Amino acid sequence: MRCGETVTAGSTRVRFGYQIDAYTSYDATLKGLIENNNCKSICEVGGGANPALPLEYANAAHLRYCLLDIAPTELAKAPVGYDKIVADICGETIPVGGPFDLIFSKMLAEHVRDPRRFHRNVYALLRPGGVAFHFFPTLYALPLVANRLLPERIGTLAQQLFSPRDPVKDGKFPAYYRWCRGPNPTQIRRFEELGYDVEEYAGFFGHGYYDKIPVIRTLHHLATRFLVRHPMSWFTSVAFLILRRPTLARAA
Repeated sequence: MRCGETVTAGSTRVRFGYQIDAYTSYDATLKGLIENNNCKSICEVGGGANPALPLEYANAAHLRYCLLDIAPTELAKAPVGYDKIVADICGETIPVGGPFDLIFSKMLAEHVRDPRRFHRNVYALLRPGGVAFHFFPTLYALPLVANRLLPERIGTLAQQLFSPRDPVKDGKFPAYYRWCRGPNPTQIRRFEELGYDVEEYAGFFGHGYYDKIPVIRTLHHLATRFLVRHPMSWFTSVAFLILRRPTLARAA
C-alpha cells in the first residue's frame, strides 16, 4: 500500500498515514460526518471538560449537542450551554438521552475497562442508521506500551516530562488500551459481531514523545516514514474508527 492509499477489507475502507494527519483532519472528519449524515442530535462520550466542538458551531448547525461523562466534576468544567448527561457508558443500564444520529469520542477508548460493553451501549444509543466515530491511541507504539505497563504514578511523571498537559483541563486517567489497535481483521470482526457496519478504519504512525531527544527523534522519523509506506497495523499510534448501526437489524 502506498502512502495515503485506501484499500477495502470486505466492506471496510482501510487507510494509513502520519499521526499529524489524524490531528489535523479530525475536526473536518467529525464535521463531515455531521453534515453528510444530516445529523440533528449528537453525543460526545467522555467530552467532560473539553468538548470537541464549540457551542457556536452546534448552534449554527441547529444541533442538540450532549456531553456524556461518568464524572460530574469533569462535566462541570465544560462551558454552560451543553446538554450534560452524567452516566457510565460502560454501565449495565443504557444511559438515557438517546437516540442520537452521531456518537463520538476522542481519546476515551483507551480508558475503558470493558470495551465490549462500551461499544454495545453506544450501539444502543444510536438510532438505526446512526454513526459512531472514535479517535483513540493504539498499541503497540512503544511509549503507549510503557504507559500501559508502568505504575500510574510513574506514567503521570513521564507524561508531564515528554508531553506536558494542563492538569485541570487535561486530567491524567488510567489507560488500559483494550481493543485499541490499528486496523486488522480481528478488530474489524469484533465490531461486526456487535452488529456494526465498519465503514472506515484508519491507522496513523508516529508521535512526538521523542521530540526532545534528537538522535532518537531522527531514527523515529525514519521508522515512521517506512511504516507509512509499508504499513504494519500493530505499530500504529492512533486510529480513526467509523461505525454505523445498520438501518435493519441483522438476522440472528
